Amino acid sequence: MRLLVIGDTKKQKLRKKRSIDRSIERGMAAKSRILVIGATGYIGKHIVLASARHGHPTFALVRETAAAADLNPAKAKLFEDFEAAGVTLVHGNFYDHASLVRAVKQVDVVISTVGSSQLKDQTKIIDAIKDSGADIKRFLPSEFGNDVDRGHAVEPVKSMLDVKVQIRRAVEASGIPYTFVASNFFAGYFLSTLAQAEATGLPTDKVIILGDGNVKAVFVDEDDVGTYTVRAVDDPATLNKVLYVKPPANILSHNELVSLWEKKVGKTFEKVYVSEEEVLKKIQESPVPLSLSYATYHLAFIDGDHTNFEIEPSFGVEASELYPDVKYISVDEYLNHYL
Repeated sequence: MRLLVIGDTKKQKLRKKRSIDRSIERGMAAKSRILVIGATGYIGKHIVLASARHGHPTFALVRETAAAADLNPAKAKLFEDFEAAGVTLVHGNFYDHASLVRAVKQVDVVISTVGSSQLKDQTKIIDAIKDSGADIKRFLPSEFGNDVDRGHAVEPVKSMLDVKVQIRRAVEASGIPYTFVASNFFAGYFLSTLAQAEATGLPTDKVIILGDGNVKAVFVDEDDVGTYTVRAVDDPATLNKVLYVKPPANILSHNELVSLWEKKVGKTFEKVYVSEEEVLKKIQESPVPLSLSYATYHLAFIDGDHTNFEIEPSFGVEASELYPDVKYISVDEYLNHYL
């Protein structure tokens, strides 16, 4: 005679609980330990907090003097945020090989978010990874702009992007597993002026548009850049690939962007279109950093470097397709912050 048991016995429930606990432990163990170099920079802080938020043991490389709370109120607040999120501050110096090696030895993934003046020195990170003897699963060099291998930038931006290309080749030659992140325009930086090179705020009466205004660019919220970047570090689909962050709702031409803002404020602006010839002249005649701004807008709104190629599986993947569960902030939603 067979006995039919309805529901779980106490022993079965205990076994099930232990199984669930082991699954949770395995899930936690699977989260890579992440080191962020340039952690207090513009995009670095977003990646640090995204890493902690997604359950990764997170380490931020900081100079010992930079960690002193009385140096800078804004930075002190950032360190407080890091501490509250469970981030470990690792004292070290980008230019101190021994401290860099010590930091690398503690982690599985290294993300660099250093600024433009330190881009070429990322070979020091490559050297530290190689000398550490650590089994680094992934290195993400500082990119977070357009795809530098498929760009048409003019000077003075071209030289800066050429350095990123050189670092890409150095990473590939090193044999270190990598992911390159092409996140395009940061929303907080570019939408705050409605993508105008010389503006200091949103328009009140007229808008300056480079080219014909019909070339599409991509704008991504900085927290979303952090989220997509962190999601990629343990994903085999992004191994030795470019991760493109191009959420469909955030791909707009300058004309579309202006029209969206006009609808929100209930006002029509005078539109002043600047030809490519005039833009190139402004780049040549303007001092830094204005020349950099014009050259950056030129590559996006005239050359179309954000959107003028198809992403092929051989070299890249698109973040919003890869992680459809991420509820990214659309340009439409982002502009509501300014109302």
